[in-house]
Amino acid sequence: MGPRAKAVCSLFILLQVLAEPAENSDFYLPGDYLLGGLFTLHANVKGTVHLSFLQVPQCKKYEMKVLGYNLMQAMRFAVEEINNRSDLLPGVLLGYEIVDVCYISNNVQPVLYFLAREDYSLPIQEDYSHYVPRVLAVIGPDNSESTTTVAHFLSLFLLPQITYSAISDDLRDKQHFPALLRTVAGADHQIEAMVQLLLHFNWNWIIVLVSSDDYGRYNSQLLNDRLATRDICIAFQETLPMPQPDQVVTEWERQRLEAIVGKLQQSSARVVVLFSPDLILHNFFHEVLRQNFTGAVWIASESWAIDPVLHNLTELRQTGTFLGVTTQSVPIPGFSEFRIRRTPVRLPEPNRTSLEATCNQECDTCQDTTASFNSILTLSGERVVYNVYSAVYAVAHALHSLLGCTQACSKEVVYPWQLLKEIWKVNFTLLGHSVFFDKQGDVLMPMEVIQWQWDLSQNPFQSIASYYPKLRQLKAIHNISWHTANNTIPVSMCSKDCHPGQRKKPVGIHSCCFECIDCLPGTFLNRTADEFDCQPCPSYEWSHRNDTSCFKRRLAFLEWHEPSTIFVVMLTILGFLSTLAIMVIFWRHLHTPVVRSAGGPMCFLMLVPLLLAYAMVPMYIGQPTFFSCLWRQTFFTLCFTICISCITVRSFQIVCIFKMARRLPRAYGYWVRCHGPYVFVASFMVLKVVIVAGNVLATTANPTARPDPDDPNIMVLSCNYRRALLFNTSLDLLLSVAGFSFAYMGKELPTNYNEAKFITLCMTFYFTSSVSLCTFMSVYDGVLVTILDLLVTVLNLLGISFGYFGPKCYMVLFYPERNTQVYFSSMIQGYTMGKD
Repeated sequence: MGPRAKAVCSLFILLQVLAEPAENSDFYLPGDYLLGGLFTLHANVKGTVHLSFLQVPQCKKYEMKVLGYNLMQAMRFAVEEINNRSDLLPGVLLGYEIVDVCYISNNVQPVLYFLAREDYSLPIQEDYSHYVPRVLAVIGPDNSESTTTVAHFLSLFLLPQITYSAISDDLRDKQHFPALLRTVAGADHQIEAMVQLLLHFNWNWIIVLVSSDDYGRYNSQLLNDRLATRDICIAFQETLPMPQPDQVVTEWERQRLEAIVGKLQQSSARVVVLFSPDLILHNFFHEVLRQNFTGAVWIASESWAIDPVLHNLTELRQTGTFLGVTTQSVPIPGFSEFRIRRTPVRLPEPNRTSLEATCNQECDTCQDTTASFNSILTLSGERVVYNVYSAVYAVAHALHSLLGCTQACSKEVVYPWQLLKEIWKVNFTLLGHSVFFDKQGDVLMPMEVIQWQWDLSQNPFQSIASYYPKLRQLKAIHNISWHTANNTIPVSMCSKDCHPGQRKKPVGIHSCCFECIDCLPGTFLNRTADEFDCQPCPSYEWSHRNDTSCFKRRLAFLEWHEPSTIFVVMLTILGFLSTLAIMVIFWRHLHTPVVRSAGGPMCFLMLVPLLLAYAMVPMYIGQPTFFSCLWRQTFFTLCFTICISCITVRSFQIVCIFKMARRLPRAYGYWVRCHGPYVFVASFMVLKVVIVAGNVLATTANPTARPDPDDPNIMVLSCNYRRALLFNTSLDLLLSVAGFSFAYMGKELPTNYNEAKFITLCMTFYFTSSVSLCTFMSVYDGVLVTILDLLVTVLNLLGISFGYFGPKCYMVLFYPERNTQVYFSSMIQGYTMGKD
């Protein structure tokens, strides 16, 4: 590139130790205006200092990189400060060289120059352990692309390189970059600070703008990866066009910028994250101002967060709030005055060769440009400046240790790899901060989130929060002046947060865009588990609409104090006492014709289970347990089956006596001799035991809770024998049908033996009530099921007590004249004669 070439330039620094004395320490820069350069440090063990500059393309005045010049002055300040100290490197003076790399376009030339020997040759050797290059340490460059290029060369020689603002995490790979260290935290921490800032203000709908270089691509990818695990979505991402070297906006770049800013205007997102070097942003922000885009929150990466040139564009205050992530401010005493200090200008010697003439060029107006920004630079504090300052001190401390300096330093040759070992070991305090390199070669300095201010009386980059890399935590967010009405926090959300108990229904491809749907009763929303689906409540719990948790349902069962329970208990007591009275009456009149016609001793086979069934009614009341359900499912149904089978066999026996004895005398004889009634009852009891045992094995006797269909807040606790109920009652229903049939057949028998209407009534009521109860239980789960189950059971027991035994007791007690053998014989004789 010729001396008249126009380029966008950037700054980086190199340090070196010279093998021969330098001529003087005057300060020179190339003609016109410097944007940036590569610094090198010269330390001569013979006690002299030399400053030279390797010129590369010249830069126009408006292209000067003020921060780059500021960092260069920080290097010079550190060198002079160290040289004036007696406790650090006594007898050894440091020197430096500055090289402008023009942003990223000129990396290889300076590196080859500093690796070469004094005769500008770079020999190819098998072993460089005893090779002494022009440079023993490098500080810079300032961006990751240039740093990567330089590091590949320097790592071959194990020549120490300390970068002060290259944040790419790829540089942590010590297998590829064994000689590279950093005085700045990596990109991972910058991204984490940004993400925590977004989460703090509930900004989940953002725009990402990136430069087209490796810096923009790498950081945007890192941000995308981090947001993939967070509730933050990117509305869209655009790449900013790279400007021309002369900063002239081409037609394509103008159209591209117009389109990007147009998308910003149309988007509902109001937070814009910008990953780009500062030089690319000038044209972009001019387009933002031209289209009058306002109301945004601009989040700056460290590359332009404290750029004074962009800040000097005061119209930007109308576009919104500017926040940025940068390194912590560390004031360096005396640096502000040093930055604008004038130094004598010395022209290059005329007898220098053409190659050497590229060094020690003067820049007579660079300081004037920097002085115009001195107020901003002073008020903003020394942020990245401290990174350069500490890097120079790290090299000085390592050299101090390597040369064994006490009162004086040894005069032996220093090789780069020796110095690299010592740099890894440094641990010192500089302006109240510990400087040491971790295992990845980073100095984990705290970072800050800053806000741009345009009040000339205060810090233009005011700190609003601190980020601590070791803790990976953003703390103390305060004192933010929002450029909004009433200083309210800007909102940047695709969809507003749902109210408690509302789930998110995604809209589109972004998880941050959703509708809010109420959680239905019986479900709740656990945001920590899943924000998009309502979780069902456990079976014993319930929830109302929009609940965030479930509450335990009230268990419902038959309780003693309820009116329905009291009524049924009273009926049970009545039935139990009546049955007990019937048993006493039948016992006292056991040998009378009325008792004998009712079944004689078999009556007690009915009355005892009937009493037991009454006594087991309390098993239906109170909270069901395993044993209460087991008794209801087994013993109670067995007692009832005995009663039904006895009534059935009794009605059959009466029909046999009056209608079948004459027609089938032999069969009737076997029936009497073999005690047919008892065999019949025993057979059905065995069959019922088998059915009940099968049901017990097939179903559990544990009580179950079911939601009340009328009130979901209630769980009906009942015995789990619904499926077994039909099987348990099927045999009883069959017996009731048989008993009804036999009773109907004997409706014409003598009055004393005519029990058809009573048995028919009992069996009809039992059959219809049982079928109705089974049907009702199959379609309804409420508390009413348990109440009806108990009521039907008690009524069936009362039907047997009063329907079958009641008329017999009435005759025994109130018509004793009919309870004689003569009366019964006359009734039978009259029935027989009537049939004849």
